[in-house]
Amino acid sequence: MIPAGFEYHRPGDIASAIGILQEHGDEARVIAGGHSLIPMMKLRMAEMGHLVDLQAIDELKGIEVGSDTVTLGAMVTQHELITHDGLASAVPLIREAALQIADPQVRYVGTVGGNVANGDPGNDMPGLMQCLNATFELSGPDGTRSVAARDFYEAAYFTAREDEEILTRISIPVPSSGVGQAYEKQKRKIGDYATAAAAVMVGNGQASVAMTNLADTPVWSESASNALADGDVSGCVAAMLEAIDPVADNRGPVEFKKHVAAVMLRRAIDRAQSRAS
Repeated sequence: MIPAGFEYHRPGDIASAIGILQEHGDEARVIAGGHSLIPMMKLRMAEMGHLVDLQAIDELKGIEVGSDTVTLGAMVTQHELITHDGLASAVPLIREAALQIADPQVRYVGTVGGNVANGDPGNDMPGLMQCLNATFELSGPDGTRSVAARDFYEAAYFTAREDEEILTRISIPVPSSGVGQAYEKQKRKIGDYATAAAAVMVGNGQASVAMTNLADTPVWSESASNALADGDVSGCVAAMLEAIDPVADNRGPVEFKKHVAAVMLRRAIDRAQSRAS
């Protein structure tokens, strides 16, 4: 399929990109990696008069690893997440998850900002960022504001980002030493979305648990996290199964998805606990 006609913009800075969004309103959409938007345009499920490519904006790139916080530019690719040794040392969960996204061809172009900003419940990074208690920086006509990842997702493809805002950076607290981390994902084939995926951090009397593609938003459960922090694995799984809300589709019926969710969560917990010290 061929998308409908559109005008292509390639601004060199954030202010210029925001200006284009203001000028064209609902007719404009930013594009990061393009792996979600372009297929929808080709299928004529989305029609945009103006595409704003963020590739030339250097402010949106780069990985900074500090003693307490990791900062990711929105245009950092999944490949860069995988190959950055400092990031892998500080937050190994990110590399482990990024390696399970799609395939190498996609990971060379797909960006972390595009993955989290789109609001697709099947994307891996939104649940991961909720598990990590990340914060998203949004820039718009009225300046810059921060939104916690756990407050960002409202429904499938609906987020706290306003139409004229751009997600620019992601800040992640560096987990303390001794915290084990793991990401488990079940999918039908290479490149597919997860049937169910679980991100887990546990250790030092604390825990965080999130799951992917089991509701119309990623699911971070405070009850499941608290249960795991107390050492109650069965209680953690039970709380998460209460929190998710899967629907039947071509990946299986509801009961099957709940079964897979429990298996993925237990596997992630087992591996995260084995890595805790």
